[in-house]
Amino acid sequence: MNPNQPSVVVNDTPYRWPLRPVVVVCVDGGDPSYLQQYLADGSVSNIARFISQGFAGVADGSMPSFTCPNNMSLITGTPTARHGISGNYYLDTATWQPVVMTGPELLRGDTIIARFAAAGAKVVSITAKDKLRKQLAKGLDVSQGHVSFSSEFADRCTLAENGIENVLELVGMDKPGMYSMELSLLVLEAGLKLLQQRRPDLLYLSLTDWVQHKWAPQEEDARAFYRKLDDVFGRLAACDVTLALTADHGMSDKSNAAGEPNVIWLQDILDARFGAGETVVICPITDAFVAHHGALGGFVRVWSRGKVSAQQIIQHIVSIDGIELALDKATACRMFDLPADREADVAVVSRHDVCIGASAVNHDLTGLKGNRLRTHGGTSETKVPFILNRPLNDAYKAKAASQPLKSWQLFDYAINGTL
Repeated sequence: MNPNQPSVVVNDTPYRWPLRPVVVVCVDGGDPSYLQQYLADGSVSNIARFISQGFAGVADGSMPSFTCPNNMSLITGTPTARHGISGNYYLDTATWQPVVMTGPELLRGDTIIARFAAAGAKVVSITAKDKLRKQLAKGLDVSQGHVSFSSEFADRCTLAENGIENVLELVGMDKPGMYSMELSLLVLEAGLKLLQQRRPDLLYLSLTDWVQHKWAPQEEDARAFYRKLDDVFGRLAACDVTLALTADHGMSDKSNAAGEPNVIWLQDILDARFGAGETVVICPITDAFVAHHGALGGFVRVWSRGKVSAQQIIQHIVSIDGIELALDKATACRMFDLPADREADVAVVSRHDVCIGASAVNHDLTGLKGNRLRTHGGTSETKVPFILNRPLNDAYKAKAASQPLKSWQLFDYAINGTL
């Protein structure tokens, strides 16, 4: 412990100085069904040990159940309404252009790792996709010995930009492809090497969900990936750390009996009813790498250009088979704890086996290459694992027993709640 800094307050939550290194891993797309399958068949012995010796539950993630909102919730220890990142895109109604939400300037509040770094801790942040890197490292000065990089750009890391160089040599791996399980494994192997060599106080390791988009829990490729994860988790835990495991979202099969994506083309439906250009549908799952989901998810946003009311939109689409919820802005923000200034006139959520797109002509599904569409975004993908390799103290046992678990509390439980 640091006697001169007994606690660090981040976004109104006090955190004690870590008793030992704290390693938080976000297994992107890590639906609880994968662990249920692999715990039952004995494929993940280290995770099984963490569950028996530490603490485990199923937590509620943030809505929409996408990567950016949930990673930002984890790293700030706050819900979406407070940190402001509610997707990969929102619509700027001053220009009617979509705005990418991955810039650090759009993140409200401080990150836990940046505040600890400012207090004298050594921290590491490693992500699979570079789209998260700058936001996760908001306020982090890597010139002070901290590390922040992505495996996507592991071959171009510099001391000035990332606080590290020669990453591929460090881990003894080739640069992984964007659509590969190695993109995630490099994150973990690099985190392990830095833990062994530098023993930082906090490590945040965020993976990618290519495997879960591609393979269901019963498929052998998914099992092989989880065995590799379990192996690295065991090696991390052997370094005398507090290891915390969660996911940003789950994953659901959203294909029909014929194996084709079960899609509601919402922009086409609205254009046919209200006229082209009267509404704008934004699919906030969209990012630069859509081959595995075609920019299709379980949550979309609809803005009106002025002639059509939110209630008219809702009344027209709420009865469509596969639509679970169609909510006005105020209701969506209240139900899902969303930032009102970045929310649409209407928020739309699909049923667990259905996804929503904008216009059919604007979605390229060729990247699926015969695979069933597995994706996320709706309420059906909000449940995530919440696992600690160490038991809780009495105060946090009581907290866990009396309150619903929220994934954004993971740092709080890992730092403040473990023995």
